[in-house]
Amino acid sequence: MIRLDEARLLDNAGELSALLADTVNGGASVGFLAPLSRAEALAWWEGRAADVAAGRLVVWAAYDGARVLGSVSLALPDKANSRHRAELVKLMVHPDARGHGLGRRLLATAEAAAAAAGVTLLHLDTETGSPAEHLYRSTGWTPVGAIPDYAADPGGVLRPTTIYYKHVPATALTR
Repeated sequence: MIRLDEARLLDNAGELSALLADTVNGGASVGFLAPLSRAEALAWWEGRAADVAAGRLVVWAAYDGARVLGSVSLALPDKANSRHRAELVKLMVHPDARGHGLGRRLLATAEAAAAAAGVTLLHLDTETGSPAEHLYRSTGWTPVGAIPDYAADPGGVLRPTTIYYKHVPATALTR
């Protein structure tokens, strides 16, 4: 039984690092070049600890026992004029766990948490033509447009990136 919970970053950094390295090395474009070592992935996650502690980043993980099979994060801005929005970042599903709806569950979890926090607008970017695009389009995200040669894929090839947004109904104004 897979459970979704807010991740305690420092307690789960090793598992999150394994997920990140396996995701990148499996070909997913999430901001890193392959090969990505677990040590490099760990350093990246540890570098997010200050943002998590300050409430600027919230990370959820999908657990199968102690193993992390997926994660998603919300980056919350600290500017007064943008507290109504957040960026959805690093939606990852381990290559072994894809095709079973886990990405959709992680996305729904982040959207619900955003709404509960009073966030009414979400945005993200993803590699144009990637499998993630189907997920975002099928769950109501609206494409804004594509930027050519925006980011390199894990193999180092420049690819276009599509920007998406989604309005979410706020369930509470707690921010």
